Amino acid sequence: MDVPTDAMRLSYVLDSALPSVDKAEQAAREMAGKSGFDEETCGLIALAVREATVNAILHGNRYDPAKNVTLSLESTPERLTIAVRDEGPGLDPAKLPDPLAPENFLKSSGRGIYLIRAFMDEVSFPPVASGTEISMTKFLRPPASRESENQA
Repeated sequence: MDVPTDAMRLSYVLDSALPSVDKAEQAAREMAGKSGFDEETCGLIALAVREATVNAILHGNRYDPAKNVTLSLESTPERLTIAVRDEGPGLDPAKLPDPLAPENFLKSSGRGIYLIRAFMDEVSFPPVASGTEISMTKFLRPPASRESENQA
């Protein structure tokens, strides 16, 4: 797939340590702002990336200093897509417990993916050779307005 010439791309390799979470969140917030999102949406995107990065460091890489987290950001006039990839054992998102189930209400973790899905327009876990990658997309315009423009 060709990337439009007006696309912005950034990529970072981060340590498997908690200070990397702040770096990822800040990079996402800055890219979202440059992409044209309002302040509130920039905050939601940054929180989604924060959750994904915490998951990559804690659950994926298990704080292993020999492993890294890769953060990739791509902005086009239509969308911002951010991917966070760890070097851990892999994750089957279908096996994640439902954070809204009564037995999970009081658990101290397990809501990250739920929040990411709530804050972003599209979330997927593309297959990778090793580790886990989460791809998160936020559209500059709601999908419904894009569809109506395409029908006109």
